[in-house]
Amino acid sequence: MASPPLPKAWGHLPFFTQEWPGINSAIETDPRQILPPVHDRFAALDLTSPKSTRVVILGQDPYPTPGHAHGLAFSVKPNVRPLPRSLNNIFKELTDDIGQCPTSGDLRGWANQGVLLLNTALSVPAGDANGHKSLGWTKLVHQVLDLTSQRPTAYILWGNAAQKLESFINPGDHLILKSAHPSPLSARRGFFGSRPFSTVNRWLSERGEATINWTAPSEALE
Repeated sequence: MASPPLPKAWGHLPFFTQEWPGINSAIETDPRQILPPVHDRFAALDLTSPKSTRVVILGQDPYPTPGHAHGLAFSVKPNVRPLPRSLNNIFKELTDDIGQCPTSGDLRGWANQGVLLLNTALSVPAGDANGHKSLGWTKLVHQVLDLTSQRPTAYILWGNAAQKLESFINPGDHLILKSAHPSPLSARRGFFGSRPFSTVNRWLSERGEATINWTAPSEALE
């Protein structure tokens, strides 16, 4: 199995010399199908560089259903129907918040505008959700949060797992939004009605920055 090329803009992080070799070895020796495909493993970091990151949304691990995950948290390949339930709830909240949502579950349009869609594990065995939770990926997330928070950034932390990582965000003029996770198990306990998308755009606008076009199709911004 070929190793994925490292994301150039993030390749200086200590993770890639310290933890990555062991993680990569464990993945290469795992006989199961590992998702997302190798070429998509670092897609979130490839699409959104440290300098372009303005918003960070943390997910958990890739979708364990073959054909769904393509390397960005919560995002799915353009042809996936029906949408995963968490993403469907995100789109419901987005519609309630700003009046519309994208036409597909492919969120690369967000990534191309500076929204880093990072899972806290970047691999998963097919059919085994959280199967690589303890593989060592969390060191990467810690370092990404440390780097991105060296300048003002908006962080969207959905659910307890993401919120526990807040301690790795450096103090600064950040926007930190916390609510329940969009999962069907918790969405009605504070995710619905939280309006994170308009809140982020209001914060960006107040800073004199371009707002995020949350409904932009991925192909329009590539």
